[in-house]
Amino acid sequence: MQFDILTLFPESFSYLNESILKRAQENSSIKINIHNLREWSLDKHKKVDDKPFSGGPGMLIQVEPVYRALKDLGVYPNKLENTKILLMSAKGKIWDQNAAREYAESSIDRVVLICGHYEGFDNRVVEYLIDEEISVGKYVLSGGELPAMIVVDSISRLLPGVLGSFESIKSETFSDKELASKEYPQYTRPEVFKTDEGEEWGVPKILLSGNHQEIEKWKESVSL
Repeated sequence: MQFDILTLFPESFSYLNESILKRAQENSSIKINIHNLREWSLDKHKKVDDKPFSGGPGMLIQVEPVYRALKDLGVYPNKLENTKILLMSAKGKIWDQNAAREYAESSIDRVVLICGHYEGFDNRVVEYLIDEEISVGKYVLSGGELPAMIVVDSISRLLPGVLGSFESIKSETFSDKELASKEYPQYTRPEVFKTDEGEEWGVPKILLSGNHQEIEKWKESVSL
């Protein structure tokens, strides 16, 4: 799957070049392109925002640079069925695991994510240029860069070839559509951790028993 991210702050996306997402790009499971929205500004100072009509606080990102960017990326005006254009917005539809799964399992192979900033966008971006507004939670962030990375990450890890083990996905929190069960608690060495205050924090004895049938029962009991 290909992700195209339109942003005013392209240097914000170093996270996408680390760990799992880095390997996924190296093995061509995903492709991520970061685009500076200012490249499509006609202003000599590369300005892309202006004051809202009728007054009000803050500045709005103009429709023109977004329009020109989407045209150059080849996703407008001829919108393709396998492409989705998403606007990161605090007032958008809440993004969750089911949404990520729907994208990962669909025929969509290209997602364009537009990152907002300032007071938002000229509403003609919403009216004419995008498919959906997406929010990652009921709170307000300074920009759409973090939400865009969340969307990219949550979709990517569900794609074939991105994670090494299908079982890793299967057992994760919110992975089951019906149960939305939580992951069971997990532990590693040391078997007993001794704090500086003299406390001893041990691993549940059942996990050290070697009785795999009882261990599975324990995992099920603590995760549902």
